[in-house]
Amino acid sequence: MIKNNNFIIKNLKNVVFIGEHVSLKKLVEINKIYKLNSFIITSPAQKKEIDKMLNFKVFSKLDNNFKKYIKKNVNIDNSLFVSIKSRWIFKKSLIKNFLKNNLINYHPARLPYYRGGATSSWRIIMGDRIDCQLFHLVTDKVDNGPILHYEKSILPPYCKKPIDLENYSNIKIVDLYRNFIQKFIKKKKILMSKQPIYLGQYFPRLNTKENGWIDWSFDSIKLSKFIDAFDDPYLGACTMYKSKKVYLKDAQIHGGEMSNHKFLSGLVSRHDNKWLAVCTSDENSILISKVLDQKGKNIINEIREGDRFYTPLNKLAKSLSYKAKYGPKGLIK
Repeated sequence: MIKNNNFIIKNLKNVVFIGEHVSLKKLVEINKIYKLNSFIITSPAQKKEIDKMLNFKVFSKLDNNFKKYIKKNVNIDNSLFVSIKSRWIFKKSLIKNFLKNNLINYHPARLPYYRGGATSSWRIIMGDRIDCQLFHLVTDKVDNGPILHYEKSILPPYCKKPIDLENYSNIKIVDLYRNFIQKFIKKKKILMSKQPIYLGQYFPRLNTKENGWIDWSFDSIKLSKFIDAFDDPYLGACTMYKSKKVYLKDAQIHGGEMSNHKFLSGLVSRHDNKWLAVCTSDENSILISKVLDQKGKNIINEIREGDRFYTPLNKLAKSLSYKAKYGPKGLIK
């Protein structure tokens, strides 16, 4: 509940996780230490991601069946509801009337700068090296509620791809959650910090196959960041090679060549067996170690010096206009 600009749950007994997370088992273990009951609710598209050792309930909708389950198992007044990578949009009536404003959300990036989804990819594209894990109150507007608890750090140098950022956040969330729960155990006040609207930005979810098309007019720095943003665990940034769609991974900026004209961008200037030197629109090249076909096979040995990667304009136009949407059952087509 909300009282005098503080988030309060007296005599916390239960934590209900809504969604899924690779570190969920560790969060449940923290609850056990503090003698808190744990419940997990997830969607059909996310159930396979949850540790098989955990008990959970699957709902396609947060409907009356969901409400019956909650009423049967917990007292809402002394329960904390934690949305964590949830696929649902919570309606105002559910948040306020049923859950009594005891619903918070985990967000793995700074707010209000990175409201929305695909935060790892957007942060890589933007070159943001400040990591932030936080909990905020859920409202009927996406990622717009007051901040309740946050912890910041600088990303380690090895964090380059989305998988690196995600692995790092999977570690940081454990301390974040423990420190937050301790505030309830120690009965500390949890002050709500309103997000400054004038700083807010919203970034939509992404789909690699549709949004990952490479624009070869980008300079080498932007090009490298873009390819990194769609690297593991995703398919890779995509482009065309001899009329076939391919995915590029493991990119590095390289200043040791002499490419210096935009017309060269995308041209394979050198093949060094295990990697390619590809020209960009400026004086640098990028080194590419993986060129994957539609089956995920690395076909780098099939590529020859003088070949070119290219992206048709219609592919770029579609990638800019496509807005990926995901629901409880996965990608909404």
